This record gives sequence, C-alpha cells and structure tokens, in this order.
Amino acid sequence: MTSRFKFEESLVGKKVLVTGHTGFTGGWACLWLKSIGATVAGYSLAPETTPSLFSEADLESEMISTLGDICDFDKLKGAVESFQPDLILHLAAQPLVRRSYREPLETFLVNAQGTAHVLEAARQVKSVRGVLCVTTDKVYKNNEWAWPYRENDPLGGKDPYSASKAAAEMVIQSYAASYPASSGQGPAIATARGGNIIGGGDWSEDRLIPDFVRAVIDNQAMTLRYPDATRPWQHVLALVHGYLVILAGLSSNSPERVAKAWNLGPQELKQHSVRDVLELMSANWKRPNLEFMDSPLPEAGALALDSSIARNQLNWIPVWDTVQVVEKTASWYREFYSNPGQARAITLAQISAWRSGIQE
Repeated sequence: MTSRFKFEESLVGKKVLVTGHTGFTGGWACLWLKSIGATVAGYSLAPETTPSLFSEADLESEMISTLGDICDFDKLKGAVESFQPDLILHLAAQPLVRRSYREPLETFLVNAQGTAHVLEAARQVKSVRGVLCVTTDKVYKNNEWAWPYRENDPLGGKDPYSASKAAAEMVIQSYAASYPASSGQGPAIATARGGNIIGGGDWSEDRLIPDFVRAVIDNQAMTLRYPDATRPWQHVLALVHGYLVILAGLSSNSPERVAKAWNLGPQELKQHSVRDVLELMSANWKRPNLEFMDSPLPEAGALALDSSIARNQLNWIPVWDTVQVVEKTASWYREFYSNPGQARAITLAQISAWRSGIQE
C-alpha cells in the first residue's frame, strides 16, 4: 500500500509505539500503520482471546512486540526507552463496562494509573513528541438527553468503567498543564473519545458483535440486554483513521493544533439501537436465537457525540454509515470462518476499501 494522503505521508518512517497492540483496535491500527511505512512497536498483555486478530493476522512476525502490563512502570518505561518512539498511541485499557462492575479496582488501576504510567514514561523519554490517549464517549456525565455531547461538556461516570476513563482524562489534563510541550517539558498530548466500535477480529467477552459471532458459530442462543438502547456505532477503521490524523498532527511543526480532546463519533443523524444492529448482522450472515436478560446492570440508554470539531478542523469524515459498517463487519466474520488463514488479507482489503473512500 503506497502513501496517498497527507496524514499518512506525515507518518511514513515515524516510530510509533502502540500500547494495547494485541487487542482488537490495536491490530487494525498496527496493520494500517505498517502498510503506510511507519515503524511500529507494541506494548501490551498477551491476547486475552483465542482466536485474536493479533495472532490470526500474524502481527508479531513483523513488529517489535513486548508483552507487559502498563501497571508495571519499570517494564513499560524500559520498552519506551528501548524503542525511542516519536509517537505513542495509547490504547491499552480495561474496556468492558460489565467487567468493571466485577473488577472495579483493576479497572481504575489500568485505566487511570496506567495512563499516568504511559504519560510519565513519555515525559522521561525525550524522543517522544506526541501521545494520543484513547478514552471513550462514556467519559461524559450522561444526562440521558437527546442531543450529542461536545468536548466542553462536563465529564463524569456512574459505573466504574466510565468513571475510570473520566479519571484518565483528568490525569491527561494534569500532565498537559504541568509539563507543557511548548516549553519542552513533555510531549504534546491529545485525547480521542469514540463511540461503540465494531468490526472484524473482535472476540472480546460480553460485547455485542463477538457475542453474536459466538452464538452463530456455536449454534447457541444470544442473550440481549437493553435491545432498544442506542449507541454511536462505528467501524473500528473510523476511529483508527481519526487516530492517524491526530498522530500526524502531533508529529507536525504545530502540534498544539491537535493537542486537545476530540470527539470521533458517527456523522449520520439516525440513531441505531442494539436491536437494529443485530437485525442487520442477521440479514448479512446468519440469525441466532435471541433471548432477553431480566436484570441487566445499569448502562447508558442514549448516548451520542457531536464530532463537528473533528470534521471541520481535522477533515475527519467517516467513510461508511452504520448500515455499511454492519455489512462490512458481517462480511469480515463470514469470510474469516470460511477461510481463517486469510485474516490478514481480509483486514488489509477492508483498510484499502476504507481508504478508497477518504476525501482529503
């Protein structure tokens, strides 16, 4: 894949460290970065699932991969010092809402303290020019209202996951203010707040699409919670696209232009419920037996982002709408289970298809 866009050209030859590279989003990000000529290293725990995109796409064979916990500061700093990255894409996290209820201490430790570890390592290793910390749309104090949240809305979080990510945002704000990049005390820091990501290669526990996939493959019933809850559904490539644009800005001569918080949500106005997404998945693959959960843990009912700043200032516009996103996701799994050895090729083909729709 040759470089085509300005943001990609800015990343050619750059050394990018991706935390959480063994995860779902990390796999897509590493493949895109590698395909345009960036030098990529990763720091993460071993893949939590079998299969995993990291293993199926054979990412370990062509990048520096360090298995470690971001809560282990000495090991993390050692990996950063060894690689001497220009940029860090911080994806490592405990990303599951329901798991956060079971393991609140781990969730706060990984998401808040782990972010502090990444930023401190970046501050101490002078090669690092910029850090992009990925948080979530759930960092906002959710008032269950109809209009989208903007970057200057209050942060909050009732469940441990949301609160831990809001706490991470406070850590990020503190580092940006205490060690300003303008005076050379630390790297330029940005945050990206995205919505619910779907796409091929995700086998995480207790997530909508992976649960659907397991139900189809195992010929079992799928249990649903909040079928009418709406979410800002996005293909993983929409967010990876945004991350790369922001990373390119952080590596520029004017990193302050992007060193702030960015909402990266869908552009379409129509809201799609959990039920809608599953009906689309069923129409594009197979339909499992759907059942309903009686007593789900509290989760947000309505949540949407206003991404007009990213659209206007970064020229970041998602290529696929929700219907296309679900179609591409179903297609990835359908092709994978027909020929598991083609995971890498399927993923690169979808990256290419996304790139063909980018307007810069």
